[in-house]
Amino acid sequence: MLIINSHVHIPLHEIELTAMRAQGAGGQNVNKVSSAIHLRFDIHKSSLSDFCKSRLLALDDKRISSDGVLIIKAQRHRTQEMNRADALERLREIVVNAIKIVKDRRATKPTFSSKQKRMDGKTIRSTIKSARARVIVE
Repeated sequence: MLIINSHVHIPLHEIELTAMRAQGAGGQNVNKVSSAIHLRFDIHKSSLSDFCKSRLLALDDKRISSDGVLIIKAQRHRTQEMNRADALERLREIVVNAIKIVKDRRATKPTFSSKQKRMDGKTIRSTIKSARARVIVE
């Protein structure tokens, strides 16, 4: 079970993990060890709620194919186990960010007292600076 939050869980049998050879540096080891993980998660066939599915499918993410399959390639680490954990964590983050409801910001105005304090501070600062000015003696 991949636990997203207290209400959302994804059974591991819905997540397809495949080991493959990683790209990049690693010397001779990179050519013979399958340490990268290819994660495939079919959003349509998952047991997630309709709300979660619609939010995931509405994401503008290049990792989600037109068929509704989320594909993550994890090859940051040298071991297969760490890449597997990384891929599952990235899947969890994507789902968490998709189902998060952002509260609309309501524009507010500064209160009268805050405006008054600001103006008083400006007046005090102005008198301090004007006191530094050169005194003209006649």
